[in-house]
Amino acid sequence: MSPLTWAVAAVVIDGSGRLLLCGRSDGARRWALPGGRLRHDESPVDAVVRAVRAETGWAVRPADLLGLYRVTGPPAPAPPAGRCGARPDVLVHVFRAGPADAGPTGEPVAGCLVEWWSAEGLPGALTPTTRAAVADALAGRSGVLRHTTAADPLTPSGEGQPAAPGQRASEQADSSSR
Repeated sequence: MSPLTWAVAAVVIDGSGRLLLCGRSDGARRWALPGGRLRHDESPVDAVVRAVRAETGWAVRPADLLGLYRVTGPPAPAPPAGRCGARPDVLVHVFRAGPADAGPTGEPVAGCLVEWWSAEGLPGALTPTTRAAVADALAGRSGVLRHTTAADPLTPSGEGQPAAPGQRASEQADSSSR
């Protein structure tokens, strides 16, 4: 079992229905929800406000908890003695939020290209967790429990869409993210 890291992220939607994403350069540019690690001395709500502002420059107001998204790395053999193990699993508290101000209140961190996207024109290179969380937010879901794999290939259009009628979001995620 890998160690567990706690994180926060937000699906930030403005009054025009646009979504705030952070373009990250990790070999190939992938777009992700803004957020960061949860510190030991803060609540997830306080953490998401701090992390989104620090990463993007935007102050946000969380509206509700969209869900918990567990991100695991690919199965890996045990490392040789003296070497680090696999990347830790991450449990991300994803919130639905809106901007608190009319514009950014600071500068984004280096390595984060901040951009607003229409729901219909999202970039194709979304992380698996971002694609799932955005689909859940746009479908009006709350209380979602999902599992994604960090090693999933870039999700092609059509995957991560809302679950079929009668299917729980967690069932659809388990089948589409593996």
